Amino acid sequence: MTSARCCSRIGLVHLLFLALLHSSTLSLIAAARTNVYIVYMGERQQQDEPELVQDSHHELVSNFVGSKEAAEESILYSYKHGFSGFAAALTKSQAKLIADSPGVVWVARNRILTTQTTRSWDYLRVKPELPDGIASRGHSGAGSIVGVMDTGIWPESKSFVDDGMAEAPSRWKGICQEGQGFNTSHCNRKLIGARWYIKGYEAEFGKVDTSDGVEFLSPRDAGGHGTHTSSTATGLPVQGASFMGLAQGTSRGGAPSAWLAIYKVCWATGGCSSADILAGFDDAIADGVDVLSVSLGTSPPLASYVADPLAIGSFHAACRGITVVCSGGNSGPYSQTVINTAPWVVTVAASSVDRDFPVVITLGNGRTVVGQGLYTGKEVEDFHPIVYGGDIAADDSDQDSARSCESGSLNATLAKGKVILCFQSRSQRSATVALTMVEDVEAVGLVFARVPTKDVSSCYRVPCAQVDFTIGTSLLTYIGSNTKPVVKFSSTKTTIGSQTSPEIALFSSRGPSSLSPAILKPDIAAPGVNILASWSPFASSIDDPLDFKIESGTSMSCPHISGIVALIKSIHPTWSPAAIKSALITTGKQIQTNPSTFALLILMPTT
Repeated sequence: MTSARCCSRIGLVHLLFLALLHSSTLSLIAAARTNVYIVYMGERQQQDEPELVQDSHHELVSNFVGSKEAAEESILYSYKHGFSGFAAALTKSQAKLIADSPGVVWVARNRILTTQTTRSWDYLRVKPELPDGIASRGHSGAGSIVGVMDTGIWPESKSFVDDGMAEAPSRWKGICQEGQGFNTSHCNRKLIGARWYIKGYEAEFGKVDTSDGVEFLSPRDAGGHGTHTSSTATGLPVQGASFMGLAQGTSRGGAPSAWLAIYKVCWATGGCSSADILAGFDDAIADGVDVLSVSLGTSPPLASYVADPLAIGSFHAACRGITVVCSGGNSGPYSQTVINTAPWVVTVAASSVDRDFPVVITLGNGRTVVGQGLYTGKEVEDFHPIVYGGDIAADDSDQDSARSCESGSLNATLAKGKVILCFQSRSQRSATVALTMVEDVEAVGLVFARVPTKDVSSCYRVPCAQVDFTIGTSLLTYIGSNTKPVVKFSSTKTTIGSQTSPEIALFSSRGPSSLSPAILKPDIAAPGVNILASWSPFASSIDDPLDFKIESGTSMSCPHISGIVALIKSIHPTWSPAAIKSALITTGKQIQTNPSTFALLILMPTT
């Protein structure tokens, strides 16, 4: 019996059992308002050609919509390579009748999911100059094909040039799909394939209008997220990379010699359709990728595995030897919030690296405190009055809202020209929200006091700094004890070596899995805080387009593991996804930097 057939029989029984066990958790997110349903029919019979599988889908639907022509018009996608199923426009009654048909495993509504480094690879000691390191032994990922399911790619980025790359292998069956601002010439020996999927997305939101310059109907990335994750996993070294002068150095991916294939299933205008995601999985399996990096998901409640597009697609990918790496979610620090918890995927949490971006805040009395920031503008080194947000609430707001600088909470007259001190609250934890409020009232700076975290929000137009509650309280005391309190900001600096051991990011979702508590999740953590990687200049929110940007999230940690999987696959091309996952989560190397520090576990799979 083939491994795929065995996987099919055993895994399908397991999927059905879990579906029945967790039938009360089927609502992944709010149900779609359209009539698009996904019909999942399990493993494709090996003896059937894809065209025959597609014909069988048309025949099944025609029994309920009146004709084969109507069926062809109804079906958006026919999943016929890695598994059998389809996405189609159906009435509720038609969907119910199809669900009761022989051979149909599950029927679910189309749903919308969301998208969830100059230093990080050195911090992991994944460096090509180490002769016995995994990067050297894995030949920087040469021979592996990494597929990325995301918002697309900016092909002109220096991270994706094909210098020194070999031609795509003969086993590669993918294509370079053309579209707006993207043609076959944008693929090369590095970017060997690119596809885009929009039928399911447009079924939810209507036709995407690109006349406003917000999106491209092609693999081209308008949002930046996909370019960032792709370059983190496989980007070639780019010297002199930085985010507006910060984190300057050589940016590179974990497997720079690996080939890259893009599957654009998410759109800058909002979200990723499950119908499109399954189509991406189906093609990726047929194309011949070795690794799939999927920084997508949705918050709990979690759907059962048989109703979750990521679980279904990754299951059939794993059956064919493809390791699927998924982000673990950004709903921390609360327990039971981890997502993408299927046992056959590698679920990745986010951790910190030893890099900080300190900002010195000088008070009018000469005292200084230190926060964190990502501002490189020129409006620093001058003293400005500082006020507490809670003291300048707008007439139609209240002190509780103003203390955390919620939207519309500040009095514009009292805030203009001043630095605003805000405190995180239970309802408002975002420095980005506070910064938007500060900019709206024409203030000249922000100090945001919050629970200690390494994650830092970017600020472009006014200086900003994040501090902990202790420093925030000391600033509040200074404001209250002086008639004319003033502060000034220093320029943001970049420092490394600030900590020896990584820590789990505050935002990173925690286990256990709310769907299968007995299965330990997340599987592993990787750098996901303040990660520098390539960006789409089209997505820049400032006047000067950005080629690189600092981002945080499990979306950033996921491609770190994807890159390492590509290295392992290059060393051990016959290893199964289970063997690779075992190597990832059970192997480490202990490094003692000095007697006074903790040992650091470094990911270093062995032979």
